[in-house]
Amino acid sequence: MKATVREKKIAGGRRSLYLDFYPAITLPTGKTTRREFLGLYVYERPKNEFEKQHNKETRNLAESIRAKRQIEIQAGSYGFHNQANKRKDFLAYFKELVEKRKGSKSNYENWLSTYAYLEKFTNGHCAFGDIDEKFCSDFKEFLLSSPSLKSYKAKLAQNTAVSYFDKFRAALKQAFNDKLMADNPAKRIKGIKQAETHKEFLTLEELQALAATECEIPELKRAALFSALTGLRWSDIEKLVWSEIQHSEANGCFIRFTQKKTKGMETLPISEQAYRLLGARGEPGEKVFNGLKYSAWLNVRLAQWVMKAGITKRVTFHCFRHTFATLQLTMGTDIYTVSKMLGHRELKTTQVYAQIVDQKKVEAANKIKLEL
Repeated sequence: MKATVREKKIAGGRRSLYLDFYPAITLPTGKTTRREFLGLYVYERPKNEFEKQHNKETRNLAESIRAKRQIEIQAGSYGFHNQANKRKDFLAYFKELVEKRKGSKSNYENWLSTYAYLEKFTNGHCAFGDIDEKFCSDFKEFLLSSPSLKSYKAKLAQNTAVSYFDKFRAALKQAFNDKLMADNPAKRIKGIKQAETHKEFLTLEELQALAATECEIPELKRAALFSALTGLRWSDIEKLVWSEIQHSEANGCFIRFTQKKTKGMETLPISEQAYRLLGARGEPGEKVFNGLKYSAWLNVRLAQWVMKAGITKRVTFHCFRHTFATLQLTMGTDIYTVSKMLGHRELKTTQVYAQIVDQKKVEAANKIKLEL
């Protein structure tokens, strides 16, 4: 659809300016029209500088209005199209976005949980026209104060609220891109601040103690130490196959793989020691860590191995990824390189580890005391 400025001769030697729409638009009143008169006029034959200047400024104003209308038309906020969209079911649209995430279990479950809170907040009824800045702000406060739907005694964790509100904002952004909304009100609402979380990690001495301690499941020990030497997540280690372990004269040993969490393709250099941990090379499609499967039983064996090594920290498998990041930064590797090795999309995600290292430096500085 296109809007054009046109002129129509009127009395008094003047011409009226109007917008001509092609094709015709349907207004919220139901009336179909091709014209919008602007209430502006120009002199047909300007007689002096004043009238010439008036014509120039008036035509510029008419062009500004035309440009604004064109943007509104393209965004669907002018005429009947937007009114129809306002009545559409936002919850049904959100549910469609949820279903598109089925390929990733964790992402799908997060989107599905967000839908559950939206449904509770709206009592199961929400049209696009209901969503404005106040709606977004109220939903944000609802998430921050709502009890968990899984356990009504417990309040929804702040970082979980962060995740759910981000999903809601992503849905509104997608709806705007799909021209279902003329505006995205969520862009003017600040997100929920991430709460600081404790990231447990091992010192180099503790990692060495684990390496020297026998584990009931040798495959688990290999995988854990490999994670500490490479920074790989459990999900990427568990699905790692031999064809992804590569070597070249120029680059040495490296892994070429797709991150399960972010879907990003990564090339990760690994040390010779990490490569030796993998043992004898198998068939290209064979898993590197055969028989490794996440379970409560495996977590118990991990805890027993950690205790056997004399470590009292509560260690999960993800701690080995934290250990890699913290040790790299402690030993002087720059944060940008560590961020790339961890496969983080944003540097701010890695900065959490830098804060841990800064705290360790403070602790180290305070260890030196003199008797004065």
